[in-house]
Amino acid sequence: MDIPVYLMTGFLESGKTKFLQETLADKNFFDDKKDKTLVIQFEEGEEELDPSGFAPGDIFCEIIDDAEKLNKRTLAALQTKYKATRVIIEYNGMWLLKDLVAAFPDEWFIYQEITFSDASTFEVYNANMRNLVVDKFTNADLIVFNRCETDTNLELFHKIVRGVNRRGQILYERTNGQIAYDDIEDPLPFDITAPVIEIDDRDYALFYRDLSENMNSYNGKTVKFCGTVNKSDRLPRNGFVIGRPIMTCCVEDIAFSGLFCENGADKVSAEKWVELTAKINVKTSNVYGRKGPVLKLIESTEKPEPENMVATFY
Repeated sequence: MDIPVYLMTGFLESGKTKFLQETLADKNFFDDKKDKTLVIQFEEGEEELDPSGFAPGDIFCEIIDDAEKLNKRTLAALQTKYKATRVIIEYNGMWLLKDLVAAFPDEWFIYQEITFSDASTFEVYNANMRNLVVDKFTNADLIVFNRCETDTNLELFHKIVRGVNRRGQILYERTNGQIAYDDIEDPLPFDITAPVIEIDDRDYALFYRDLSENMNSYNGKTVKFCGTVNKSDRLPRNGFVIGRPIMTCCVEDIAFSGLFCENGADKVSAEKWVELTAKINVKTSNVYGRKGPVLKLIESTEKPEPENMVATFY
């Protein structure tokens, strides 16, 4: 039997336990009287769950605050012990989600993922623990910023979230209790309808991701951007790859992200920075091993190495 997992993530004192308490007090969450709910907390905060406030139903709570106990054997044993039909997890914000998923018994799957952030401390976490912020935001279905003041920079929060997660809903909870869903428009910083789509250096990461997600929208379009040239004997004759390094969250994850150009290798030099104008044709290519955006060079001009070679989403 498949076991749905309701996953709540976020850093300490971000509001996870409060939300969990409210969930367990909601009788509508226990419509099916046959449900046996296993609640696992992977950290202990200042706020504790109050079982006296739970709605009627079979609810079993466990705490695992030792990373060595995060394994399939432990989780499977808890499921068997309580004959759980669903699981709610309040996860430790300092632990990586890949370790949690790797420890899931085979029949467990994430049904819903919600991430909580304290607006008053979020910018500090994002500046100093960016890898952990990205880890929690990337696949979240809902991102909740609580304790928002009237002067909280919601546009900055929106931009940071959308840099790693385009589909999740964003919710802002004010200190006065008012709640609002994010309605900030998220237009691309370049005009995809222009005769030549011009990509600024600072927008390459957004262009590369949007091209990857919406290739057909770019099919037949002409694009102009600056990147560094990579050549290899393994590429088709007279072809090359052009792109630039992209950083998603931290220095450790910087990776070169390039596009294959099927002609013009004799007109550009390896490891040089080039401003390229090319037509995009979406087609099957051995370079990608599947269908992908293949460039056809129109014009190229060698450029000096930019001050900031690495592109980011924020």
